[in-house]
Amino acid sequence: MHEIRAVVTRHILLSLLFFLPRQRRIALERRWRGKEEYRKLQLADWVLISWGKSGRTWFRVMLSRFYQIKYHLPANRLLEFDNLHNRQPEVPKVFFSHNNYLKDYLNVNDELSHFRGKKVVLLVRDPRDVAVSQFFQWKYRMRPNKKLLNKYPAHGAATDIWEFVTDPDCGVPRIVEFFNGWARALPELGDQLLIIRYEDMRRDPAGVMRQVLTFVGTPGSDEEIGKAVEFAAYENMKKLEAKSQFKGSGARVRPGDKSNPNSFKVRRAKVGGYRDYFEPDRQAHIDQLVSANLDPMFGYNQAQCEDRQIS
Repeated sequence: MHEIRAVVTRHILLSLLFFLPRQRRIALERRWRGKEEYRKLQLADWVLISWGKSGRTWFRVMLSRFYQIKYHLPANRLLEFDNLHNRQPEVPKVFFSHNNYLKDYLNVNDELSHFRGKKVVLLVRDPRDVAVSQFFQWKYRMRPNKKLLNKYPAHGAATDIWEFVTDPDCGVPRIVEFFNGWARALPELGDQLLIIRYEDMRRDPAGVMRQVLTFVGTPGSDEEIGKAVEFAAYENMKKLEAKSQFKGSGARVRPGDKSNPNSFKVRRAKVGGYRDYFEPDRQAHIDQLVSANLDPMFGYNQAQCEDRQIS
């Protein structure tokens, strides 16, 4: 209820401030969103951070199903901060964030000290695959206002996939910068930060889930984890999205257009799929962007050797 009130209040205030310049209204909205995120951060038992289109929804479905199985809760709601906790107090309050509005509220740039004292799971994915997937998110799913808020090309812009992926404000350079900020924070956060990779989840989802659940203090049995992984398998996720399975999750797991496969949240789940969209010279260009600039701790500095769908 608190979140609903916050959203309604934000919309009312923005409508009353229609006379302000657009950039001023954008700055205010980002700050108000950041204030709500900061409230959740303070109350959260642990935090899941990712860049958009890094597999967070897939991870969230697995995590939700695990807690539903473990605590005998219905399967038709995704974990949304404290909604499952309110039904069963042993389920933790999990704050899901891209850390893009908190900085506006706290008036910080690269600092991540606001996460100190919280267990943080950072989910990463190859920046080249992320940027391509984000292009389709922008083109077919993202609301016009969200595009303005986050410096994406304007709604209806004739931006092609190459322009998007190489754009410093939304493509590979910006994703690399985001990852490097977390690499710099590792000494400060120490053993409170766990980094997991999308590619490792594709290879061994149960193993990664087991690692996360142990890290955050809610370990589970092999059977519980196995059932959660099976529920969130690629083909089943596509079916769940087509049926709008999850109540109360808005458009998070719902296709923009059921007739357009590129408008689905669960689109291809392909490791190294960015190569399907570019000629060799352009592949080499974005490979160089990653290898020359991304901290090697993430393991993406060499082009992915896999080019297949893993389900």
